Amino acid sequence: MSAKAFLDTNVLVYAFDRKNTRKSEVAQDLIAQGVADRRTVLSSQVVQEFVNVVLRGFRVALTRPDLESFLLTALVPMAAISWSPALMMEGLQVHAAHQLGWYDSLIVAAALQGECEILYSEDFQHGQQFGDLVVHNPFL
Repeated sequence: MSAKAFLDTNVLVYAFDRKNTRKSEVAQDLIAQGVADRRTVLSSQVVQEFVNVVLRGFRVALTRPDLESFLLTALVPMAAISWSPALMMEGLQVHAAHQLGWYDSLIVAAALQGECEILYSEDFQHGQQFGDLVVHNPFL
């Protein structure tokens, strides 16, 4: 992956989905490559949403030690975008310009703040653009 990329929560969730092995393999590859090349970022929102999914046991069942290990080895190294007033303001601008839901607007705003060129997600239209940021659904 040569372009700087942002991973949406659904990519992290699919990495542990035992029902869809193809999506799981794609997601695991994106995460491993992102940790290795240090050109992939996450926001604190993505980390929080993923942990919430795991703790609720929805589609992902991880033991606490496995969750802690994944947090420390994968998520923390990629978590480069934290909450800030600037992120909220950019989220509001994205929301107004593209009529996205609030949390999707924050995902786009975080990817833009991270100067990413690719947003990996299945929650947006594949090929959709937000300035220089292009959405790629890695599961197509």
